[in-house]
Amino acid sequence: MTNVVPFKRPSPKQKHKGKTLCKSGFHKWQVVTSQQFDTKQGKLVTRYKCERCGKEKVEAH
Repeated sequence: MTNVVPFKRPSPKQKHKGKTLCKSGFHKWQVVTSQQFDTKQGKLVTRYKCERCGKEKVEAH
């Protein structure tokens, strides 16, 4: 006979962990240092990426 493995669904708290803050506009921005010069604009830029949802934003200097 085989063993039956029960699958456990994630709770709503685990499913939406960290996403509710980003939906409300409270991102956790972190500076990305791999690319600091934008060739299209010809300027130095600062790239930010949210740790929780992965959204990116660019700020020109």
